[in-house]
Amino acid sequence: MVSTAWRLHWGWSRDSGLLSGYIRTCVFVRFSSPYSRREMYSPEPNSNPAYSCFTFGGVDLVPTVEEYIALLNCPKIQADRAYSRPVNVPPFLKKLMSIKGMSEQWVTARIKQKGDSKCIPWGNLRDLILAHPDLKKRVDVFALSIYGLVVFPKALGHVDEAVSDLFDRFDKGTTPVPAILTETFRSLNACRRAGEGRFIGCAQLLLAWFHSHFWKIDKGPVVNPDEILYRCGDFDWVPLAGIWGASGYAPLLVLRQYRSRQFIPATRGLAQCEFSYKDDGYKKKVREISNAWNQTRRMKGFTAGPMITPEYEWWRGKRVNDNVSKPDQESTQPIDEYLRVAPSELEIIKQDFEKKSSEFGKKIEQLEEEKMKLGLDVDIHKLEAEKLRKGKNKAEEDLDSLKTDYKKLRMSIRTAGLGKTSEQWRQEIGKEKTRADQWEKKFHDVRIREDVLKKSLLESQNEKEKLRARVAELERSLHQYRSRNSVIELKASLSRIEELKEEIGKLEAALQDGKIRVEFLEANNEHYREQLFRSQDQIRNRDYVMGEAVAQVREVADHLQTLAVQADVLSLKYESESDRGRNLAWLLRKVKALCIRAKSYM
Repeated sequence: MVSTAWRLHWGWSRDSGLLSGYIRTCVFVRFSSPYSRREMYSPEPNSNPAYSCFTFGGVDLVPTVEEYIALLNCPKIQADRAYSRPVNVPPFLKKLMSIKGMSEQWVTARIKQKGDSKCIPWGNLRDLILAHPDLKKRVDVFALSIYGLVVFPKALGHVDEAVSDLFDRFDKGTTPVPAILTETFRSLNACRRAGEGRFIGCAQLLLAWFHSHFWKIDKGPVVNPDEILYRCGDFDWVPLAGIWGASGYAPLLVLRQYRSRQFIPATRGLAQCEFSYKDDGYKKKVREISNAWNQTRRMKGFTAGPMITPEYEWWRGKRVNDNVSKPDQESTQPIDEYLRVAPSELEIIKQDFEKKSSEFGKKIEQLEEEKMKLGLDVDIHKLEAEKLRKGKNKAEEDLDSLKTDYKKLRMSIRTAGLGKTSEQWRQEIGKEKTRADQWEKKFHDVRIREDVLKKSLLESQNEKEKLRARVAELERSLHQYRSRNSVIELKASLSRIEELKEEIGKLEAALQDGKIRVEFLEANNEHYREQLFRSQDQIRNRDYVMGEAVAQVREVADHLQTLAVQADVLSLKYESESDRGRNLAWLLRKVKALCIRAKSYM
């Protein structure tokens, strides 16, 4: 067993505004066999299970989905296609048969029981990688072994059955990053709560993530994503589903990690989000996490003013749990009281302007770098031309020396007389002429090469002048952009904000008028309803009185009919010429007339 300690150094510069100095701490990593066994200590605990983060002094750090995707160098990974444990998991035997392409008897004979789960030994997988005839199956088994031994090393020297379920989802576009983060958080929290234990996670990725934040830049990539995944569904943070359980983390807790302004984050329920697939009711929680990943929310990072807000400093000093509670239904307190440090429109405009200025600055730096490289090329060409010039001068000196020697030879021939035969002299002269021709050819080649180098040097100088002109033009355009566009855009934004405020005021006035009219109409409607009820009561009373009157009239008509019959009888009995008889007859006629009139009421 070997113990190694790293002195971690804060990698962000003083210009970033994160810290006024440097933070140092120790992370002890203990390796056991080829699989990492980690325990982390410091004067105050680094890991913070309540927030699923590392705490160094006054700064929180969390491994995020974007950072792990960058560390794995997989930019084409679909970050939203997270792993979710199915309700009905296929048997381990069937999945191994599908991945390895071996028979049921072969797989059954090699499955082992390790603790509470089934596994397959690495030795059997290694033999299969070496002997399987299908290249694709060999690659699949090798990849499965890496995931089981390095990424999710639960049983040392074995591949757990839960790893095969995740591996089987890769063909459907599922990303392994959330599952890797889940088991990292769960294992660190378990070790932190127990005070000891073996780290069951990808220690190599976690170490690379530490290097990216605490070492020099050439030790690990610096991740600055354009967009930040900060919540999923109804969760105020990012829930993660692993292969043995679930956890989560809050990206809004570590906005400084993205070079963004840090405000008070929402962490309600984060401390209670972790659970195992062996717990009761885990299926409902898994469905909630799976549905939440169908509604991911992202935000762009922004830098405005100080990197942290005063409210965050107070909250960070108190370390309040569940800092941003959900508003009560009966409360009328606006959301601005909970998130006072939300970025305004002016801050977003300022951020866009600074981003464009940064892009122009990067272009200028690239052009200056190209200019420097061209300057180096020009210096190299000058050195080569100087060497060729010296070679040319030396060749000319050698040619002059050769001509001088040739003249001396001719003079010696004239003075020597018959020292050699004419044929010998002719051969020697031919050799000297051949040598002179070779030197002339070399001299001619040197001149041609010198002309080519002069032409190349002239083209390089022209290109250098063009680049200088281009850099000057870009500097002028950048200065104009900074001097004009910032003021114009800010004025336009302010005027637009004022117009929106006026429109909001008009809409509020119209809404108030509408409310008053509705209240007036409701009052009139109530008054009309009361009048209608009174009229209906009066009509009912009149109908009742008229009904009683009609009934009495009918009774009177019946009585008159009876009287008419009696009058007929009496008229027959008392027919007389006396006054009394005539009065009685007149009375009887009146009764008959009333009887005839009363028939219409019967």
